[in-house]
Amino acid sequence: LVQLVESGGGSVQAGGSLRLSCAVSTYTDPSVCLGWFRQAPGKEREGVAAFAGAGNPHYADSVKGRFTLSKDGTKNTLYLQMNDLKPEDTAMYYCAAQAWCLIADALSAREYEDWGQGTQVTVSS
Repeated sequence: LVQLVESGGGSVQAGGSLRLSCAVSTYTDPSVCLGWFRQAPGKEREGVAAFAGAGNPHYADSVKGRFTLSKDGTKNTLYLQMNDLKPEDTAMYYCAAQAWCLIADALSAREYEDWGQGTQVTVSS
């Protein structure tokens, strides 16, 4: 069981930035899938950005060019840098891990077994 602990959420105005962090308890396998997902009230959980193994990150179309996913293996931490935030980015953001996933499924929440508790991001207009 992988434990994930998110931090870095908060409230910002539109156009602002936040950086989310996710501390991952085990991080040794390069094939592991790690990603960020979000869920707004009344909406389904959606993929934001994810690593499918050791390759380049994958992004939802809605965040491309604004969000950057990175990871620091020495700190066992996954980061999501969010720039030019918009009110529609408001949601609870979750970090998730899965031992292995297809690239095509990297942003599919149903493919992930291990989840953090979430961190709230609120963007005001």
